[in-house]
Amino acid sequence: MDNSITGLSQREALELLRKCGPNKLPEPKRPGLFMIFVSQFKSPFIYVLLVAAVVSSGIGQTINSFFILAVLLLNATIGTFQEFAAQKAASGLEKMVPHQASVLREGKTVVIDTIDIVPGDIVLLASGDKVAADLKLVRTKDLEIDESMLTGESLAAGKHSEFLSDDAMPMGDRLDRAYAGTIVMRGRGQGEVVATGVQTEIGKIATDVTSGSGAQPPLIQRIHQFTKRVTWAILVVIAIIFVITLARGDDIFTVFLLGVALAVSAIPEGLPVAITVALALGMKRMAAEGVIIRKLVAVESLGSCTLIASDKTGTLTVNELTIRRVMLADGTSYLVSGEGMNLRGVIAPENSSRVNPDALQMLLDGGALANEAELAVEDDAWVGRGDHVDIAFLVLLSKAGSEPDDIRKRYTELGCIPYESNNAYSASINSYQNHVQLFAKGSVETLLSMCNRAVDVPSDELHKIGHRAEKLAAEGYRVLGVAHRRLDHAPNKASSCMENLEFIGMVAMIDPLRPEVIDAVKQCRTGGIKVAMVTGDHPLTAQVLAKELGISRGGISRASDDAATGAKLKDAHTAGKEHFDDLVSNTRVFARVEPHQKMQIVQSLIDNGEFVAVTGDGVNDAPALKQANVGISMGQRGSDVARENSDIILTDDNFASIVQGIKQGRIVYNNIRKVIFLLISTGAAEITLIILSILMALPLPLLPLQLLWLNLVTNGIQDVALVFEPEEGNELEQPPRSPREPIFNRLMLQRIIVNAVVMGCLAFSVFYMQISNGVEVDSARNVTLLLMVLFENVHVFNSRSETLSIFRQKFFGNPLLICGMLTAQAIHISAMYIPGLSSILVLEPVTLSLWAQLLSIALLLILVDELHKYWHNRSVIKYPD
Repeated sequence: MDNSITGLSQREALELLRKCGPNKLPEPKRPGLFMIFVSQFKSPFIYVLLVAAVVSSGIGQTINSFFILAVLLLNATIGTFQEFAAQKAASGLEKMVPHQASVLREGKTVVIDTIDIVPGDIVLLASGDKVAADLKLVRTKDLEIDESMLTGESLAAGKHSEFLSDDAMPMGDRLDRAYAGTIVMRGRGQGEVVATGVQTEIGKIATDVTSGSGAQPPLIQRIHQFTKRVTWAILVVIAIIFVITLARGDDIFTVFLLGVALAVSAIPEGLPVAITVALALGMKRMAAEGVIIRKLVAVESLGSCTLIASDKTGTLTVNELTIRRVMLADGTSYLVSGEGMNLRGVIAPENSSRVNPDALQMLLDGGALANEAELAVEDDAWVGRGDHVDIAFLVLLSKAGSEPDDIRKRYTELGCIPYESNNAYSASINSYQNHVQLFAKGSVETLLSMCNRAVDVPSDELHKIGHRAEKLAAEGYRVLGVAHRRLDHAPNKASSCMENLEFIGMVAMIDPLRPEVIDAVKQCRTGGIKVAMVTGDHPLTAQVLAKELGISRGGISRASDDAATGAKLKDAHTAGKEHFDDLVSNTRVFARVEPHQKMQIVQSLIDNGEFVAVTGDGVNDAPALKQANVGISMGQRGSDVARENSDIILTDDNFASIVQGIKQGRIVYNNIRKVIFLLISTGAAEITLIILSILMALPLPLLPLQLLWLNLVTNGIQDVALVFEPEEGNELEQPPRSPREPIFNRLMLQRIIVNAVVMGCLAFSVFYMQISNGVEVDSARNVTLLLMVLFENVHVFNSRSETLSIFRQKFFGNPLLICGMLTAQAIHISAMYIPGLSSILVLEPVTLSLWAQLLSIALLLILVDELHKYWHNRSVIKYPD
């Protein structure tokens, strides 16, 4: 290489370092533990309970105040524990940049820390180096760089300093540029630094990642909506009761005590714990399917997905170049099975009546000899070392039952021509059976220009070979040919004999789809989930794979069959948001897309009402992973950046695992709704009981502390057990839930009202009869509290299904629920006999006959709910709309 470039002087470098700053990426902003803890109190429920605690303390009910505050602290601790897994959004990005690099300073090659590299520096590149900054290449020698982590391209990009690009071109087409964090696969080069730190392409991604914020999970949205509605209902009821009691002349102490009791009754204090357990259980179940959850709420979020925007390279495909077809010069075609480094594939003739084993073996030998790669075993798995194309030829040879080393032992190499991008071929000259054999491998067009004949093909039909190669290329394959020549003796110069070759055949290679992905996409379609491909790869390649998957045509009435390129997206974005949104919503294949455009696509889909899961494994996917409702990265092949900015990691890199994750997410949400139904209906029953007592001028039927005991202890044990409910079996047959769909639907509201009114009225009747018969208030409260606990024990079985009769469910389908019910009842009965606890809760033992009478009253609740289910199911059959 020409070393006339001298680089910067030390003085110039120091001045530029002060002006431009160090070559480092931005640090992520992370909230501290204290701020996370404080944020747990930002909820209307919390505000109401805090007021209730203050009021209780003000009127001398310090025990009530203590227990309310204890509940708040418990919930805040749980929330803090959930969120303290701090996002290290930029740490993985920093690992992508090397710590040192070779640069030219004052005409000398020096090794400096990458943090000290400045614009204008001349960086030297060699095979195996990681690029330290964004470069404009000034000299190249057979330079190829793996840019897949930025562009999504499966193959290394050939670089040429003579090429003139501009920033308007897609990143993968800028052949005179090298980007920070990418890896030099072969050759050498020199480049002038044009951007450092946050100004590099990887730096822009880091800025997007650290400054952006992901979309809010649907569970959080629904819980916030639910919380606001319940809070307003509580305040309205408290205001009404406040007016009634003051108008009736009650003292202020009684009024405030009623307010506290109503607040404690209405707020489902056990809900945060139940939700946490439900999500943690879903996390455990998903881990068994190879799905690791990094953010707890993502468990349910995955079940809400309406669209999966997937990266192509390494996610839908294996990210290993694979030869799928072999076509000999005479047109004989073979199909090759097995993806990537799977050496157990089969080479089978496409037409069994037409084979040419001798020519096929000659092609296999030539592909293995004009080859600089090797196969090795690491961690019980085959890996390739060298160029992706060379590795693919060695894998093809292995599928034919031959070993590369055996072929190379039979041929004695006399010389070679290494691959150079300007030649577009490589060659090997070997001694074999008393003669010299030359094999060449490279571009079909280049090799045909050197050939004057082809194996088993008349000379006047050579042009057909080129047509076949063009047809394969139009199908999205990368096509390479193999040719040979028999020599009488070894030439003095290998390049002197690159003429009069005989063309043997060609191979068609592609980064193939993972075997399980096609079925997974079908399951997504069955579950009402759309799949889109978003890649930086070539549009033709993306479209071919999309059609194989059925992405570009299945179930999308207006979707375009053409891939939307980055240039097309840019034009639409310039035309306005409406044009851009229309293009995105009607496209399922996006190609040659820049990282910032992936973010725009995701945001557009979200704005159009989709709940988007984004999958990816490269640095270029990081901003979109964070922007999405659910970010899903690959655990084995995924970059640190992708993993750290995702909500979910697939340990097996299996796209199909997402489907099982969606199923588990839907199970989790269904079980959370069951818990909410249980808590709200029993809470509404308590409010009904209190209001009826106020209207009838009776004492408070249950004290605030008894209500806390009822909601947190006896009901709390059961609602946690309810989240262990198994699947109902039709989760993947249901359409996705809209993110805007509230937790309460009409059926749930009907069931809450019916069950709450029945429980409240029956409990009031018992309390009224106790007071009318001259029973002391504390004893009447004791009996009423026991009845409410029994109601909860019975009602938890009603909560297992909205529509399925309790008698058609497997009673022992959830053993923990039965244990939870028995435990809740046993704890309450035990509390009656424990001196300290019984006095705090104002409890006393009851006779077995009274307990049996109360149980018979509680069992009426099953009859009521069964009648409602029967009425509802008949209505659905009669009026399906």
